[in-house]
Amino acid sequence: MTEPGTQQIQAMPDGDAEVSLVVRLQWEDVAALGQDAARLAARFKRPVSLDEAAGHRLRIRAAAAHTKMVTQERAQPAVASTTVSPLPAARSPQEQARQAIEKINGGVGHETA
Repeated sequence: MTEPGTQQIQAMPDGDAEVSLVVRLQWEDVAALGQDAARLAARFKRPVSLDEAAGHRLRIRAAAAHTKMVTQERAQPAVASTTVSPLPAARSPQEQARQAIEKINGGVGHETA
């Protein structure tokens, strides 16, 4: 459980969302994240936290999963064409993040100034 008033999800200015959570890990997993952080620190030539290393690992896995899914879709035979509705108007990353947060929170509006 989280404490009341503790913000669990926050929209970031770049359009991403930041989610606060607690994760129980085996020491081996913590050590692997430490190794990832050390590799990233050497590559970026700056200190890297375990949080940043975990985020980097998650982004890489998500990108790999997306690439695999796209490759599989392309390998499937084409189906008969259907009518497609037009795409909605382009939204800013901030608007996309806000709508995603509202969807996660069950549509309850949490307006911030």
